[in-house]
Amino acid sequence: MKQKFYDTAVKQERAVLVGVITQGETDEQAKEYLEELEFLVATAGAETVKSFTQKLQKPDRATFVGSGRLEDIKAFVTEEEIDMVVFDDELTPSQLRNIENELQVKILDRNNLILDIFAGRAQTAQAKSQVELAQLQYLLPRLTRLWTHLERQKGGIGMRGPGESQIETDRRLILNKIDLLKDKLKLIDKQNATQRKNRTQMIRVALVGYTNVGKSTIMNMLSKSDVFAENKLFATLDTTVRKVVIENVPFLLSDTVGFIRKLPHHLVECFKSTLDEVREADILVHVVDISHPNFEDQIRTVNETLKDIGAIDKKVITVFNKIDAFHPEQHHVDDHEPLTLHDFKNSWMAKNNSPALFISATKKENLDDLRSLLYEEVKAIHVERYPYDQLLY
Repeated sequence: MKQKFYDTAVKQERAVLVGVITQGETDEQAKEYLEELEFLVATAGAETVKSFTQKLQKPDRATFVGSGRLEDIKAFVTEEEIDMVVFDDELTPSQLRNIENELQVKILDRNNLILDIFAGRAQTAQAKSQVELAQLQYLLPRLTRLWTHLERQKGGIGMRGPGESQIETDRRLILNKIDLLKDKLKLIDKQNATQRKNRTQMIRVALVGYTNVGKSTIMNMLSKSDVFAENKLFATLDTTVRKVVIENVPFLLSDTVGFIRKLPHHLVECFKSTLDEVREADILVHVVDISHPNFEDQIRTVNETLKDIGAIDKKVITVFNKIDAFHPEQHHVDDHEPLTLHDFKNSWMAKNNSPALFISATKKENLDDLRSLLYEEVKAIHVERYPYDQLLY
């Protein structure tokens, strides 16, 4: 008898991306946004097959992209046997329901996708609780979507009541779970606050920046530790703190979760406790990926997030990382010649974000300059805060 073999490997899901180009957005910006969404999809473990865009003044209230464009997407999804369609904005519960009914495949919006990635990356009890809380808060207004199977049973005495009561039961269970998670996080926050209080004698430096700009790599270089780092979005969720000594000056260095455009509101709220390391830091090292074509937009996103959490007025050192991957042809200003790295160093960015450094963490270029600058900045705060320790310097 011939032996049968079965392929038990998990099949990679195939995705289609959908975005709306609204007034004020250029085709180039829309392309970049969908490329970032594709990176998110890859981080989640799926393959992007095709992207669809639609120019609208604002997303359609019923189907996000309009019925005509949705028909185009449906035809492609059916023909290519696509597993899921991912939208680059948050969908309302009614949009989600309408699109699912039309396409008959899994539908995700940007928020749902990011929450899924965070759920897969969370390691500590705090991060897991924060992500679960955000997921439940996202799910709560969308509960009715889970009960659409009742709609298929046309009419029938008693069908409407049980469905509604079940939804209310689920809603109550979720609200109770949300309360429990909030209480759990408050307890963890108190424990973390106690730990931070015990470290108050030391100067604290926090690495901040857009996701995937190289913060963890810089952390490893400076602290000689082994913090997880890879070329994926949100590689670091949990704040890591290491003691660093440069010459005779010790300080605490923390690596925090990366920021991103359109970060779900629930996640920002839930991770504010994790970002206490940023709020309570003496110095922020804002790491920028200068090889990214739109790094200035990323700088704005980070600054907006810092403002949201009340950390915008701190001492900032701007570190332009990945100079080894910088390509002038990706950086045009109108019709002028491409800007070289030398141009950038002498531009308003280097002057207005002073002090600013240009490094490559992976190639270890100019890291000594970063260490020297950190030494001077930390020493200055230490001398001011602990004048009796000046004999150390």
